[in-house]
Amino acid sequence: MTATAFLAVSPDTDGSMAPEVARAIEALEAFDVAYETTPMGTILEADDAAELFEAAAGAHAAVGGDRVGTFLKVDDKRTSDEPAEAKVQSVEEHLGRPASSRRGE
Repeated sequence: MTATAFLAVSPDTDGSMAPEVARAIEALEAFDVAYETTPMGTILEADDAAELFEAAAGAHAAVGGDRVGTFLKVDDKRTSDEPAEAKVQSVEEHLGRPASSRRGE
């Protein structure tokens, strides 16, 4: 099986969130997950949902401050071992091009 997730950890701060978000991302290294960070959050992939929940809890705990908000959306496809990248490739096949674009290009 393959489980994927979207994780966004947001410290309540008046300044830049980047240092605390970096701590959350660094915490993911302790877990058996693949991840890719985007401007809006981080995509996670693991063999099962339990590992995703543990990784999300670790990222949440790594962030300092008095208040931290964490959003986690999980897709637990229990009947397939297809990696997350295969989902993107399928969309790109239907589009006939990459499923991304850069502004102004």
